[in-house]
Amino acid sequence: MKKLFTEIPYIKGDRLVIRKVEEKDAEGLQELVDSPAVYRWLPTFLCERKYRDVHRVIEHLYDECRQESLILGICLEEGFCGLMELYGYKEEIHKISVGYRLLERYWGQGIATEALGMMVDWLGRETDIEIITASTMVENAASAGVLRKNGFDQVVHAVGEDWGYSTPTLADKWIR
Repeated sequence: MKKLFTEIPYIKGDRLVIRKVEEKDAEGLQELVDSPAVYRWLPTFLCERKYRDVHRVIEHLYDECRQESLILGICLEEGFCGLMELYGYKEEIHKISVGYRLLERYWGQGIATEALGMMVDWLGRETDIEIITASTMVENAASAGVLRKNGFDQVVHAVGEDWGYSTPTLADKWIR
C-alpha cells in the first residue's frame, strides 16, 4: 500500500487520465480559475487561486500546496478539462476528502462521475484509505448526483461551514 501524498498518482481510464498538472495545462487552468460559474460552487481559498499567474500556481502546486492537499489534472485525450483534489488527510483514521471542478464546457458529460470513480477505485486499490468524504453546497444538485453515483451517502444536510464567504456556507456532507 502506498502512503498517500508520498507520490503523485497517474491514473488512466478508458477516456480519462488523472495526473500531475503540467505547464501544458496552463491555458485550461486559466479558463477554469477565471470562471465565476465554476467557483460559485466552491470555497474561496482553493490553492489554484492563490496566485493570479497560473504558471506560478503550476510551479507551486507540488511544493507549498501539497502540504495541505493534492491537486491533479483531469484530462481527456484533447487535454485538460478540470481538477481533482484530495485534502483533509487523516492518516491515523485512514480518511481523505475529495473534490473536483470542471471547465464549464465539460459539464454534463459524465466526466466528474467517471473521474471520481477512478479516484475512489485507486484509493481503495493503492492506499490504506478507508473513509472518503466530500462536501457540497446544498444547491449544487449536479455535484450531489456525482457523489451518489459513486456510492457516497449524504450524512449531514445544510450545516453552516466557513468556505471563505462573508456568511457561513450551507453544505451537505457525504461519506463513502
